[in-house]
Amino acid sequence: MRRVGLVLFDEVEVLDACGPFEVFSVAGRVAARAGRAAPFEVVLVAAGDGPGVRARGGLRLGADCTLAQAPPCEVVLVPGGVVDAVAADPRLLEWLRRSRSGAEVVASVCTGAFVLAAAGLLDERAVTTHWEDVDALRAAWPGLDVREGVRFLDHGDLATSAGISAGIDLSLHLVQRLAGRELALATARQMDYAWRGGAGA
Repeated sequence: MRRVGLVLFDEVEVLDACGPFEVFSVAGRVAARAGRAAPFEVVLVAAGDGPGVRARGGLRLGADCTLAQAPPCEVVLVPGGVVDAVAADPRLLEWLRRSRSGAEVVASVCTGAFVLAAAGLLDERAVTTHWEDVDALRAAWPGLDVREGVRFLDHGDLATSAGISAGIDLSLHLVQRLAGRELALATARQMDYAWRGGAGA
């Protein structure tokens, strides 16, 4: 079983966080129905001082733990939203840097890429974000190779995606990569989500 650490923060985009949560949790239910052990455990990690956050639009979400309590995670995922505060939070950035060493993959959805950039986790490899934020990411981090017009980019240990539904695509891709194509396709079918796998570009 791989532990998926999904970061929550105030003004997180609802589906940037809840879409990947649904993918990894549904994958577990689908696997159990087939008599398999659950391949993922999702842990919701609050970037703030308490376990609760208010997502964009006002939806309240509860986390399982804070950064200080978070267990080691094989998959770390930073969703997007309004990220100015979290991209400047030294506690979160340090947690991401520490987590990188033990994780199989660190990933972002949408403007979560700004947080990974602030933590120094993005490098010369191509990255992406929501189409509306491509120019801002380039301006803030001119050394990055920012691509537009792609759903996601996966480099093995590092992955980034465009916005909202692209984060679901990336999550299904990671299920496929880490737990098999059959499970990923069955998960997408269970979700009534039109996904056939393949490359993010």
